[in-house]
Parts: sequence; C-alpha cells; structure tokens
Amino acid sequence: MSIKKIRLFFLFSLFFFHFSFVSALDFGMFLNQNAGYGGAGKDGSFDYKIGAVPRLTGLLGQTGDFIISAGIEADYNDSWKFVPELLRTELSFHSGEWVFEFGRMYHSDPLGFAAEGLFDGVKVAYNSQAGTFSAGAWYTGLLYKKRTAIEMTDEETMANNAPLDYGNFAGTYFAPKRFLGALGWEHLGGVVQARASVLGQFDFFAEKPLNSQYAVVKLTLPVKIFSFDLGGCFELLQNDGETGTALAASAGIAVTPQTVFKNRLSLLARYFSGAGNGNTGVTAGAFTPFTSQSRWNIFKVKFSGLSIITLDYAARLHPAFSAGLSSAYYIRNDFETYKGYPLSGETGKGYALGNEFFARLLWSPSSDLHANLGAGVFLPSMGDAAPNADNFWRVELNIVFSLF
Repeated sequence: MSIKKIRLFFLFSLFFFHFSFVSALDFGMFLNQNAGYGGAGKDGSFDYKIGAVPRLTGLLGQTGDFIISAGIEADYNDSWKFVPELLRTELSFHSGEWVFEFGRMYHSDPLGFAAEGLFDGVKVAYNSQAGTFSAGAWYTGLLYKKRTAIEMTDEETMANNAPLDYGNFAGTYFAPKRFLGALGWEHLGGVVQARASVLGQFDFFAEKPLNSQYAVVKLTLPVKIFSFDLGGCFELLQNDGETGTALAASAGIAVTPQTVFKNRLSLLARYFSGAGNGNTGVTAGAFTPFTSQSRWNIFKVKFSGLSIITLDYAARLHPAFSAGLSSAYYIRNDFETYKGYPLSGETGKGYALGNEFFARLLWSPSSDLHANLGAGVFLPSMGDAAPNADNFWRVELNIVFSLF
C-alpha cells in the first residue's frame, strides 16, 4: 500500500467510529480571528487569519470517551490561502488505573524543549502511588506542517516555509515523515513535583537519516507564595554516521503575592547549546529540537544556540480584564548556530542580540468571548551583535468566539 493511501485511510478512520457504543454527544465550535500589523523599521505589513473549529465529544460505554475536532482557516498575507486541518481527534479508554489513548493527541516533554504539539499514534498510562507512568508512539507524516513544525534540517525548514500548493497537495501540506517514541513519569504530590521523560525520534525515510534521543527532567518546588523550577535536557544526535551531544537547561522563580487582585511575577533563564564553544566553554554541539514551536511574541526563533532571560508580570485587574508585560533578552552562545535577524547583512562580533518588550491586555466578559490585544518591539540596539539593525515591531488583536 502506498504512503498516500495509508494517509487517506488513517484520516478517514479517525473521523468515523462505531456510534452504537455512544451514549452521549456534545457539539461545539469556536471562531478564531487574528489581525496583525508589523515589520522592521518604518516598513510594515498587514496579516489576517480567521478559522472555524467544530468539535464533537461523546462517551463510549462506561469506560470510554472520544473527541473529534477539525478546522478550516483562511489566511491573508499579501494574498488569501485556505487550509483545512484535522485537529485533536482521539479515543480514550479507562480501566482501573490504566488509561489508553488512540488518535491525534497533544504531547509534550516536561520542558517543552524537545517535542511539543499534536501527534498521531497511541499512548498508555498507569496511575499509582509512585506517580504516573506512560509510554507512547507517534507518526508525524499525516500532520499539517505548520501545526507541528518539524525543522531538524535545512531541507525541512525550507519545506515548512514553502506555501501550500493544492496542485501538489501531498508534497506541500504534510509534515516530515518521522516516528517519535516516549517513556514518561511524573509525581506531582509531595514537597517536590517531578517530571521526567526519555524520547527518541527516528527518520526512516531520508537517505541519510537524522535521529535523536532526549532525556528530560523538570523539578518544581512550591514554597508559600514562591515557586522554584529547575530543568535539564540531554540530547544524543546521530547524523550521517556521526554521533553528537547537546544540552539545554532551564531555571526559574515565580512569586504570587497575597494582594487584593491576583498577580504574578516570574523570572526564567533558558540555555540551549550551540555548535561552537562561544563564550560558555561548553563543548556540546547545537541543541536540535524535534519540533520547533515558537513561544515568542515577536522574535520567533528556534531552541538552538541561544540563551534567553525573560521577566514576566501578569495581573488580573478585574474579573473580565487581565494585563501582562514581558521582557526577553536574547544572547547567542556561539557565532555559528544562529544566523537570522538581526544579523542579516552584518558580521558583528558580539553575543547579545537585543531585548524584546511586549504588553498584552485581555478582555473576557464571558466564557464565550475572549479578546486579546498585544503590542511590542524588539530592540537590537540593546545588544552588541547588530546594534544598528532596524527595530522589529508588531501590533495584533485576537478574538475568539465560542459556540457550545
């Protein structure tokens, strides 16, 4: 059976179940709109997205449940494009302390550094007094490439950034064909909350496969109004017959003071090893994540060869209003790994790339309506790598309307 036929069969089977076992159904849908304007220097451009996501949930007998969700998104950026997508779609069965899941599900490692997003496959978990133990196996070749971005090689990055072409749908829609397996454990009770996972991804399709394995640990210690986090990730990478190692680490502290209104201040430092020693003295190679999920507001970068220090403040000023302000400072750890903005056209010898400031205002008058207004700027002048580069700025508005 060809890969194309396997894809069609898998997608078809996810939509249809044996509904004679269904005892309850619940249908909902939400509409998501996002408008933004931004750019570098004095040049800006407008972009707009609108998407509809219907969702169907139900029970399967006494021990099972399911969810089916899909969406269609219209995206305008110089021109219109329309993207259909199957989103979270899974079956779950509970038997005593065991949980079995099948379908398209969300999965993340404890830190979200190595692998995070939607994946197609199976997962089993066992709950015990010693914690929750889990094992899963997933395939990525049926996912929409923008939903779960896999950019481990330059070729995959180019393919992920190429526009969707309906004349070559199979060649421009799907994510790279890789397999991911994971063993996990978490214990959230007691004084220290602990999470650990071992992951391995394998490329069975490229002539020169790129494989990698990750060991991830995260510890959280809540102490009254404070919360301390410490985490690390060790990576083994096999590329064209050569084996390398890489490191990533995270440390943070957050305080939630006892005030009239809810607010939280957090400081987080993250490190991702680069290809060269840089100014750190670390001999590990460049950290290469399996997925390249961007968590940044303006300066969207990959978890590789960088150190990021973020300071965030969030406050709920009113039951319907919340506000947030964040600052993120970016430092490259070597001169080889990161070569994007603001370094384009410059050969600076500094390590500090600059600082990003971003503010948000959230309005949620009811559970059916959410509005999010954000604005910010990235300032290369606050670093020494490319201090003369143009500032990068953005203003955006997101509105989500839910129908239940």
